[in-house]
Amino acid sequence: MDELGRKSVEEFKQADKNKIIVVLDNIRSMHNVGSVFRTSDAFLIEAICLCGYTAQPPHRDIHKTALGATETVDWIHFQTTEEAVIELKKRGYKIFAIEQTEGSISLEKFPEQHEPIAVIFGNEVEGVDDSILNYCDGCIEIPQLGMKHSLNISVAAGIVLWKLSEPKFKKD
Repeated sequence: MDELGRKSVEEFKQADKNKIIVVLDNIRSMHNVGSVFRTSDAFLIEAICLCGYTAQPPHRDIHKTALGATETVDWIHFQTTEEAVIELKKRGYKIFAIEQTEGSISLEKFPEQHEPIAVIFGNEVEGVDDSILNYCDGCIEIPQLGMKHSLNISVAAGIVLWKLSEPKFKKD
């Protein structure tokens, strides 16, 4: 296990984070929430905003998939996603919804960001609420080849956060 280079909770808290905040917009599945915590830990994501009825730790169903990541990744709850996005914009974050929309940027063409960004993952059925899209600086779409053109949020988060974190891996 030592060869894995795992950080302690304190080392994680002190580590230089990717300037990425994940925003979860009314996510109903606690397993998805836990998985996003775990993925956010893996890629040293700055924080997670849990919005609306998205479940908050501590909860055993979140912990089941988070495997301790709720102790390492900072998080905050907002009553609405709109409140979270307004606050993030005040703090200088560029806001991108992970959504299939007209004019969305395909993930593989999304340019490396040199300023803090927030990525919004929407409800499992409804996606990112249309009213929230108005606050966004753009939308990022994960290219897909199959029939469904739909991914589970935990899978989408893994793909997007890997791609956005990729420059950090190239520097090491």
